[in-house]
Amino acid sequence: MSGTKDFSKTRRDLLQAAATAGAATAILGSMGINPALAAEVGRSEKPLKAAFSNAGLQATWCAQGKQAAEFWGKLFNVEVTWFDGQLDAVKQRAAIDNMASQKWDFVAIQAFGIGTLTQPVQKMIDAGTPVIDMDTLIAPLDQINVHSFLAPDNEFMGASVTQALCNAMGGKGKIIMTQGALGHTGAQGRAKGFNSVVKQFPNIEVLDTQPADWDVSKTARLWETYLTKYPQIDAAFFHNDDMALAAANIMKARNRTNILIGGVDAMPPAIQAVSEGRMYATVRNPSCRIHGGAIIAGVSAVVGGEKSGQGIPKSVVTDGPVVTKANAAGMQWMQDHFLI
Repeated sequence: MSGTKDFSKTRRDLLQAAATAGAATAILGSMGINPALAAEVGRSEKPLKAAFSNAGLQATWCAQGKQAAEFWGKLFNVEVTWFDGQLDAVKQRAAIDNMASQKWDFVAIQAFGIGTLTQPVQKMIDAGTPVIDMDTLIAPLDQINVHSFLAPDNEFMGASVTQALCNAMGGKGKIIMTQGALGHTGAQGRAKGFNSVVKQFPNIEVLDTQPADWDVSKTARLWETYLTKYPQIDAAFFHNDDMALAAANIMKARNRTNILIGGVDAMPPAIQAVSEGRMYATVRNPSCRIHGGAIIAGVSAVVGGEKSGQGIPKSVVTDGPVVTKANAAGMQWMQDHFLI
């Protein structure tokens, strides 16, 4: 295991050391990105200043995103300043108000809840700052002129994992969905995907769908209650892996390890849990691709003059696959190098 970590670190050091315009072009070309665009984007001669915020660094998906943004920022000569959302809409709003009071070459934001950041984001847009929206809508795209919206198909992610669970249940039994924050459009899409699948199985009963707001402590409390209240639970779908693994610990402590567990994000601990059979399935919400893509989108706008809705679409779908034992190792490798 230590050898794997050393190799990963060495590869990253080599990439960072090679972060010239030509090297960045070669790296992007190897990823299947148009070489002409790679050459146009290049590496900024002067350091660019970018501000980033996501829902909260307590969440492993968000923490990985920060690492990816900083990694890709070094390749493209971007200084990334972080404004932590702290998994709290009020605290994130204060952070974004602070962000909006300063000058940036571009910014990238994942809102904790839709509509909570509209005013300070609009202030930055009015000042001519490209704003890249990540993972969840800051506001509906017809109401705010963000540079682009990079996000997975959350409905697909919710539906694909739920389908895997329902199939494994043999189309009958009892299931619980533990939601993220209800104001998060990603969570809304995942719930929609879940509901679209379970309604096709009349012999599957949904016992509960309460939100846990991405909070592992709240998840643990919910599942202590569920395991007491419901003698039969056949499967559980969680809107992210952190909540899934927190509940799995409660299930193990209560000797209820027969419950099939599905999550979202395909973070390294969940990939390991799938490989070992402790989780049944997860699906990759590509944190690295979204946060690294925001760096490339910002540099393309500032250095390459790429225009919103022209060079870059208003909405970019960043889907990742369902993770099984068959592809888990490869998914882990790509995450280690901030590629998905």
